Amino acid sequence: MAAPIRDFPKLSALPIINLAPWLNPTGDGKGRISTSAALHAACLQYGFFYLDISSYVDPEEPAELVRIAREFFALPQEEKEKLALKNSDGARGYARLGENVTNGKPDNHESLEFLRPVDEPDRTKPLWGENQWPAIPGFRERYERWIEKMKKLGMIVMEAMASGLGMTPEEWNELREQVDDSFWVMRVIGYPPLPLGYDGHSCGAHKDYGCLTFLYADPTPGALQVFVRQPGLIVRKQTPLGPPDDFVEDGVWVNADPIPGCVVCNIGEMWEIWTNGLYKSTLHRVVHTGTDFRVSIPFFFEPNFHALVKPLPAAIRIQEETPKPKVKAFNSLGPQKIYKPV
Repeated sequence: MAAPIRDFPKLSALPIINLAPWLNPTGDGKGRISTSAALHAACLQYGFFYLDISSYVDPEEPAELVRIAREFFALPQEEKEKLALKNSDGARGYARLGENVTNGKPDNHESLEFLRPVDEPDRTKPLWGENQWPAIPGFRERYERWIEKMKKLGMIVMEAMASGLGMTPEEWNELREQVDDSFWVMRVIGYPPLPLGYDGHSCGAHKDYGCLTFLYADPTPGALQVFVRQPGLIVRKQTPLGPPDDFVEDGVWVNADPIPGCVVCNIGEMWEIWTNGLYKSTLHRVVHTGTDFRVSIPFFFEPNFHALVKPLPAAIRIQEETPKPKVKAFNSLGPQKIYKPV
């Protein structure tokens, strides 16, 4: 008999990792090994975790980003439309409510989209336009400072993860050269309450395609949900390859509510390639049923534009050195043979 299909939106199970040993450039490095080991374990089991960066970011700084984001989203629609995506390269600018589509359904949010500036912008080329900034005083300056901090954080986390994978200094230098000029993406997202009976989500279930995501969100609880794999519990999940009930996977949806001093971090599908499948990108979604207007600011730390993403030798070594247990295969006729999974 199949296990029941269940959602546990109030369950919280994601690890919190204090990044202080890696954030302190003048420290003696004490605690870095254990922090890297914790990152490695979190990537193996969850693909999602909290990063305590309270020693790196003044909490007033992201709170101010949320305040001015609300100021933008409160503008008349015609003012926001002056920054429409179509006015740039289709990727930079304002996306109106429902313009973003996930799993074939409009998402109930609006957003501002920014990408790494490029040389010789050409709005006719994909991703090669110019960013469109609101005329709100201080908006651009404050967000550009945040971008610089998140870029530095990305390099720090990449080095810590390289250490957790057991990469040699030479291997880390090679990887660093692929991410030291990140073609980053930042979104400023506004979520009105999800209408009753809405045929979709605030943001549908998806995996991030890239490298690392650092998410700061306002204190709204019960909105961001992460799919945590857990054998024995089956939850239907959405997929762009078919209808929502196309297939099932063992696991539960858990809340990833904001924690003071932390950003939520998750790995994207590029890490699946780098680790030859050792790490797995994780499904997540936003279901904002509260009464307030929620704001979130995800920063996507991506590799360089011309980076070649391929399996890392350190990850392959781990896989080769890990014993593969023998597994018995059963069918309706009973045990058939012993095989080794590949």
